[in-house]
Amino acid sequence: MADTVIRSGKTSPGLLASLTPLLREWLPRQRWFAGKGSPVTGFSLVAGTELLPVGSRLGLYHLLVRAHQGADPGDCYQLLVGVRETLPPRLAPALIGHVPDGPLAGHTVYDALDDTRPAEVLLEALRTEARIGVLRFERDHAQEIQPGLVPRRLTAEQSNSSVVFGDTFILKLLRRVVPGVNPDLELPLALARAGCARVPAPTAWLTADLDGDPGDGAAAAAGGEEPYVLGVLQPFVRGATDGWELALRELAKGEDFAAEARALGRATAEVHTALARALPTATLGQAQLVPLVDGMVQRLDAAAQAVPALRPYAPALRTAFTALADLAAEGRVWTAQRVHGDLHLGQCLRAPSGEWALIDFEGEPARPLAERRMPQPVVRDVAGMLRSFDYAAHSAVPPVPGWAETCRAAYCAGYGEVSGTDPRTDPVLLRAYETDKAVYEVVYEARHRPEWLSVPLSAVRRLAASDQI
Repeated sequence: MADTVIRSGKTSPGLLASLTPLLREWLPRQRWFAGKGSPVTGFSLVAGTELLPVGSRLGLYHLLVRAHQGADPGDCYQLLVGVRETLPPRLAPALIGHVPDGPLAGHTVYDALDDTRPAEVLLEALRTEARIGVLRFERDHAQEIQPGLVPRRLTAEQSNSSVVFGDTFILKLLRRVVPGVNPDLELPLALARAGCARVPAPTAWLTADLDGDPGDGAAAAAGGEEPYVLGVLQPFVRGATDGWELALRELAKGEDFAAEARALGRATAEVHTALARALPTATLGQAQLVPLVDGMVQRLDAAAQAVPALRPYAPALRTAFTALADLAAEGRVWTAQRVHGDLHLGQCLRAPSGEWALIDFEGEPARPLAERRMPQPVVRDVAGMLRSFDYAAHSAVPPVPGWAETCRAAYCAGYGEVSGTDPRTDPVLLRAYETDKAVYEVVYEARHRPEWLSVPLSAVRRLAASDQI
């Protein structure tokens, strides 16, 4: 099984050059591509590994590709490229294109995660702890991985790609990747060690060690780069419904969601309590709050520049952040710890038993990895969930008056039952984090889903009009 490793900036031996025209058209259309709005000007191959030889009926390449956009050095993306002479109709939606020249001339390439055989290759590599080129497949030996599980790709839009194996495991492959410890593996491993059953324990994981392949001089000579976390295999919660779907279903039926919101608050607090036991915490005083508040203000100013509809509210929103700074100046301190980082209804699963589980600990992918791994007040996660209740309420037709407010109160009460502290008892901190989240949502919706912009703007109006949550 051949493999080549090309460091970013080196010249590809023909493979990437032949794929570049196809990737330039295909990559920006993917839901997980982060550089929408700017043309892709070129690619460089960070690493390439042949998992199945092209000479057989099906070829398979694992590629880490950096997409350049003008002067921007570009993000690195994980691609699984299948190679066939002709593509069967069932794989037509996965088409990348037909290669006219180069080492794959005359072949058709496609997103291989839609295909059964490539998914089976990944699971078997995880099961056997394979090492192929720079790729490292590792696992927890306390959990059994049965061979021959039938794969199916999940089709829901998301920032990554997931494959379910026999309703037993789910493999999430990160699409935009960076070197370093990814919280989507780090935190579930820590929670498993802490005995927290609210998060499925990682069964296996895939990394790329660009400095650890003794057979490749280019990789070894570069030195100093941390491994990339590329994917995590976890138990699949069979029959589970994600919180977003469940909330919309109950809204459509006119059913109350308060009991579920309360249970979800309790689950969130259990996860936070376990994370505080498993990983270091920190104290935030004025010295730590000043840069945190400055970041919130800077994000608000940048958002107001980018989205004109936000500008009339910016001065009032800024008071949410200055009020927090004022408390810090008076000597108030807060505890910070590792948190989920991007908590909302879609990141929660309700099992048929009624138990809630939290998933997807990657954090907001747009933020730098070091920032996503920093200790934060737990209110950051709480604010994300409160905003999610608001989104669900705005999705109902017709609207259900008071639904979001009831859920917010129930969630905070449930959280306080486990943690001992209801988040509403610190309204200044909660308002600051909910405002910061709403500002983020305004920019996101303006760029990606303009038809949803009214949802965060309604929250902005509420937050700007009040100095209380």
